[in-house]
Amino acid sequence: MSTLHLNSRNFNTEVLESKTPVLVDFYADWCGPCHLISPMIEDLAVKYEGKIKVCKVNVDFSNDVAGKYSIQSIPTVLLFKDGKQVDGFMGALPQDRLESFIKKHIS
Repeated sequence: MSTLHLNSRNFNTEVLESKTPVLVDFYADWCGPCHLISPMIEDLAVKYEGKIKVCKVNVDFSNDVAGKYSIQSIPTVLLFKDGKQVDGFMGALPQDRLESFIKKHIS
């Protein structure tokens, strides 16, 4: 399974109503650091399938969702559990730090 692309129509259902933790990558196509972490995010989606849902929000097309979560710098990655934002970071992290970020939120 690869990442699921979100917008204002499916964000609530896929993230806020999800029974599993959800990692949301806020990005833009023109963003260099976003391109750096994108393959790592995709790899983690496959590696942790069933334990965490991995989604992406293009801020250029879903600025309403980005605004709701005060996204001012990209990439920004937020983690949601039980419909609430519980953690997040800005910028491109190396693979091992991305994986550590996920591991601390899944059982």
